[in-house]
Amino acid sequence: MNFDMDNNDIAWCPGCGNFGILNALKQTLTDLAIQPQDLVFVSGIGQAAKIPHYLKANFFNGLHGRALPPATAIKAVNPDLNVIVTSGDGDMYGEGGNHFIHAIRRNPDITVIVHNNMVYGLTKGQASPTSMLGFVTSLQVDGVFEEPFNPLAVAVALNASFVARASIHNLDLTRKIFAQAIRHKGFALVDTFTPCVSFNKLNTRKWYQENTYVLDDHYDVYSRNKAFAKAVETDPWPLGIIYKSPAKRTFTENLVVYRNDRSPLVERETAWEKLAAVIASKKK
Repeated sequence: MNFDMDNNDIAWCPGCGNFGILNALKQTLTDLAIQPQDLVFVSGIGQAAKIPHYLKANFFNGLHGRALPPATAIKAVNPDLNVIVTSGDGDMYGEGGNHFIHAIRRNPDITVIVHNNMVYGLTKGQASPTSMLGFVTSLQVDGVFEEPFNPLAVAVALNASFVARASIHNLDLTRKIFAQAIRHKGFALVDTFTPCVSFNKLNTRKWYQENTYVLDDHYDVYSRNKAFAKAVETDPWPLGIIYKSPAKRTFTENLVVYRNDRSPLVERETAWEKLAAVIASKKK
């Protein structure tokens, strides 16, 4: 399956780690034999949010930090679709932090791939929620003093359905994690380390390579206590599937509209008379 867009110039800097995520996504979707018409990408604002523009598939490009609500809604009205959210660390964990927390609680069956470069790349290099302590930018001239946001620890604490970390310096592992996340039923978070070659000279590809390790095959992904311990490790940072919660119902499965009728909402006829009556009753 070819997901390449014809004659579409890519607006990322040469050497940007987003190219690695884009290529990993293309390969993963091809390997899973997902058809473009069965796929919807959802994004907010930022360099990571441009990724749907470079893939031959349906997409919804929304507001800054607001990718998760429309993604949840798209999956709810058409559960047969594969819904993938692509977002940056600022977009997802900063502006979208509240949506991030409550999407985990609702457990929609969506895949969330966060391009975590520990900096705001689109707006020229300010510190992001995941920037490391002491990181110096044009705005944080004395270095970052806030504790970095830990998305994996938050996700495990909220008993997220699937929690993983990938890094583009290890594309084979990244593709495997993407594939498992997309196949997983429930909210799947893949926090993906990726270098920003223009504005983050600290967390480079080499830095990620030297400061991460891959979890071994004997690691128990279903142990929440072990997952939390791994989620707070930073020296070095673990890569792989950190946590899978025991099977639980998804947001769509909990909706009343699917209790007695499993057909997608988009395929149902609209009861216009009932809708008009409801609207009229609210006007009184």
